[in-house]
Amino acid sequence: MAERLVIVSDMWGTKKGLWITSYLGYLQQYYDITFYDSQQLANIDLKINTAENIHHEFVNGGIETAASHLLKRESEPCHYLAFSTGGTIVWKAGLMGLPMKSLYSISATRIRKENEKPDALVTLVYGANDKYRPTENWAKKVGVDLDIVENFGHTLYSDEKIIQKVCLELLANVTQKEKKKKVV
Repeated sequence: MAERLVIVSDMWGTKKGLWITSYLGYLQQYYDITFYDSQQLANIDLKINTAENIHHEFVNGGIETAASHLLKRESEPCHYLAFSTGGTIVWKAGLMGLPMKSLYSISATRIRKENEKPDALVTLVYGANDKYRPTENWAKKVGVDLDIVENFGHTLYSDEKIIQKVCLELLANVTQKEKKKKVV
């Protein structure tokens, strides 16, 4: 049986997320995937979808609402792949007790304000030019490593090179487990 992978979008959800299909294309044959649009999790339905309006909704209760909804929908430990605000949502849900095997988060925005990490294997990827990334001091204090990718900014997760890198790492994890099962 395939491992479950829950994917949580960035703040744009499916509205500007054509890049998400690349992740799905690489991963769907190896994982049982569930996808969540972060705006839907947060009950955000704006008439005018500007970055400022969406950000305002998430910062003013949307992140907590989305984390609570994710916690209600997911009760079995599984793997999470999350982008930007989605990473913050999963992080928060993890701190609230969301059972997770791992969290692979790219450009998670507001986790730099947290003082602890979820109880799971955490991989954090940021572009070197991402103004929202946490500091190395924060990472040491919380007990995580930051994977910093040179020459990229906040939306590095939508670049095909990064998509391939992330998917290869996720696929290596699942195929190594399959090899171990066959050996035993």
